[in-house]
Amino acid sequence: MEFIDYYKVLSVDRSATQADIKKAYRKLARKYHPDTNPNDTEAQKKFQQINEANEVLSDPEKRKKYDEYGKDWEHAEAYEEAKKQGAYQGGSGQGGFDGGHYQRYSSADFEGSDFSDFFNSMFGGAGSSGRRSAKFRGQDYNAALQLAEKDVYTTQKQILTVNGKKIRITIPAGVENGQTIKIKGHGGEGINGGPQGDLYITFNITPDVRFKRHGADLYTEQTIDLYTAVLGGDVIVDTFTDKVKLKVKEGTQNGTRVRLKGKGFPVYKKEGHFGDLYITYKVDIPSGLSPEQRELFTKLSKLA
Repeated sequence: MEFIDYYKVLSVDRSATQADIKKAYRKLARKYHPDTNPNDTEAQKKFQQINEANEVLSDPEKRKKYDEYGKDWEHAEAYEEAKKQGAYQGGSGQGGFDGGHYQRYSSADFEGSDFSDFFNSMFGGAGSSGRRSAKFRGQDYNAALQLAEKDVYTTQKQILTVNGKKIRITIPAGVENGQTIKIKGHGGEGINGGPQGDLYITFNITPDVRFKRHGADLYTEQTIDLYTAVLGGDVIVDTFTDKVKLKVKEGTQNGTRVRLKGKGFPVYKKEGHFGDLYITYKVDIPSGLSPEQRELFTKLSKLA
């Protein structure tokens, strides 16, 4: 069986981290996927090798065995057992009982050698045939979806076209800008009957200019005139869905913040739960005073 260097297949060093391996796999899988290389047998062969390499190197236990045993990593446990207890082989050269006689090999017979002949005799070449018929998971797809903030205030359903196929997805209320969700089984087709990959959708949310959003909480500013700040009064403010009347306390200072509980954004995947709305008052200081107004403010300052 020809040895395939999985590290070379993925173009990574033997010291590569799991993140390096994942990044390399995704890049190469996109390049050689059958969907982008129709009728290209070389690309399909390369894609199978890439999947095979990723299947082994992305699993710490399999990678450890591969680093030690190379192409025979799948039979590492059997080899270790053979080293500990010795391997029995019939006189005919085939494994098993032969006329009531067994031949015993010591572990030294296998030290420093290529294990393939030993494994082939014990397992009938199952390693190579198993890889040829291995099932590989399809490629994951990535997509971006542009929505306005008002579109994700409520849960909604949308129909997307992915590789010519229409799929219906549910977008939960409260999705955030930059958030990625997984739609299982809507990626590329598997190889040799393997499972389909998944679809990852990243949301680009256009913010509502009236508010700043942090998680499920909303923040906004409300301008009030000096007289309302000093004397108190009512002010109409916008929430995300409607308007409400607030009572401004007498002597309200510039920068005072008030909270409207439950008037924020929906909490992601928590039906009926909402964040809060925080309103910061900005006091509008009058300018361009008339002589009469200036005189009144002067009198007021003397009374303070």
